[in-house]
Amino acid sequence: MEDLVIRDADVVDGSGADAYRADVVIDAGRIVSIVKEAAAAGCQRPGAVREIDAEGLVLSPGFIDMHAHSDLALLRDPDHSAKAAQGVTLEVLGQDGLSYAPVDDRTLQEVRRAITGWNGYGEDVDFDWRSVGGYLDRLDRGIAVNAAYLVPQGTVRALVVGWEDRAATPEELDRMRRLVAEGLEQGAVGMSSGLTYTPGMYARDAELTELCRVVGSYGGYYCPHHRSYGAGALEAYAEMVDLAREADCPLHLAHATMNFGVNEGRAPELLALLDRALDAGADLTLDTYPYTPGCTTLAALLPSWASEGGPEEVLARLADPVTAGRIRHDLEVTGSDGCHGVPVEWETIEISGVADPALGDLVGRTVRQAADLRGETPWDTARRLLVRDRLGTTILQHVGHEENVRAIMRHRAHTGGSDGILRGSKPHPRAYGTFPRYLGHYVREAGVLTLEECVAHLTSRPAARLRLPDRGLVREGYRADLVLFDPRTVGPGATFAEPRRLPTGIPYVLVDGRFVIEDGRRTDALPGRSVRRTPL
Repeated sequence: MEDLVIRDADVVDGSGADAYRADVVIDAGRIVSIVKEAAAAGCQRPGAVREIDAEGLVLSPGFIDMHAHSDLALLRDPDHSAKAAQGVTLEVLGQDGLSYAPVDDRTLQEVRRAITGWNGYGEDVDFDWRSVGGYLDRLDRGIAVNAAYLVPQGTVRALVVGWEDRAATPEELDRMRRLVAEGLEQGAVGMSSGLTYTPGMYARDAELTELCRVVGSYGGYYCPHHRSYGAGALEAYAEMVDLAREADCPLHLAHATMNFGVNEGRAPELLALLDRALDAGADLTLDTYPYTPGCTTLAALLPSWASEGGPEEVLARLADPVTAGRIRHDLEVTGSDGCHGVPVEWETIEISGVADPALGDLVGRTVRQAADLRGETPWDTARRLLVRDRLGTTILQHVGHEENVRAIMRHRAHTGGSDGILRGSKPHPRAYGTFPRYLGHYVREAGVLTLEECVAHLTSRPAARLRLPDRGLVREGYRADLVLFDPRTVGPGATFAEPRRLPTGIPYVLVDGRFVIEDGRRTDALPGRSVRRTPL
């Protein structure tokens, strides 16, 4: 007796091929039969536990979020509708070089403080792991959707070197290599970096190259948030391409945008650089989110020298008037490396979340608007907020360009990633709306991609990057990670004004053959597990 028959679906199978009508049979978590329209009329399966009439709906593989920040949300929030309702069936965690494994007791507390703005401090999470394998085992107790993990290079550096701006010693580099290797052996799919975040940004290229050699030898990939998305962005992209080539390591460029005024209209230059690398044989992919504003923490804008030593040292520097004056000069005049080499424009920095509820009246305002209300300079407001909120403030940066977003999403190496931060009272709507926005706005309304192209970008391409042999396509024998959506109505409910509204037009989502979204509602199923690196 089969678990499920999905009848009369328009199958967009993830390969990029044209849609076709078929009945799809699922049993024991896998697709066991696909009966195309001509044969489906005689395909009677009265023994199926359930049948769904999918007339008018598209059946596609589940979407793979190549850049997610759900590292703690998956543990604290069994519902996880933010992603499940979008049709996401797999997320890639451990992004931007900072996450919660591998750690020791000291490093865990430091990392928790450093990325409070991304994930909260985690008071409601039992941190009963220290290794990558331990974290993946924790996910295997049951989560809403599947998850893969990248070894975070910044966390590894914090564990071995600390938060100082200096080169690693040979002994320290050896230990970092071992930690990266252990993480990959325990199931990580690659390594991430956050090269505008401390302490990862303190690593020189030679150090990163040596770590990437380890990653490549295990069949993993390197996923850098590189050194600039503003001034010097093209040079930063080229640096990563050259580094990955030297290390013989596959490369996946995180949230590959071209932001700030200095990069308006310059996406074709980036794509030409990537095409040259691909034509020369590079193993290269990238992800983007379908919005123009970015999202990070307010503390991330600070210059790297001000962040050396970790969060408590940052707070001490902000409290000192002379040092705070130096920080202000770097932010407003020089253009700090934390702000991608571009002098900060406070009117583009919107406060999206605070750790201290007493500061909630600032959420939704730009730093300049908040300063005007108080009759002070934007820097004074930002400094006070950083100190009172203990670096836990998240922000939206309204610095993107629509023409760049559209050009990059058309590229042959493109995949989708939400970069969604789920904390804060007014988060970026990409956390709840990325994938339906691709399908609704950029396919149906704007025609930037065809439906078949877009689904391939969100399914089979990321599955290939992750080296998953049985996900990312609607194929017999593949895992039943599937989405049924209405191409006429699919779209994000989330807006900048109401960022936690759920999508429309996605009535069914299955993870390993079990419904996590059924008739448009979240079930109580927790079928997700860790998806570990496929050995070479």
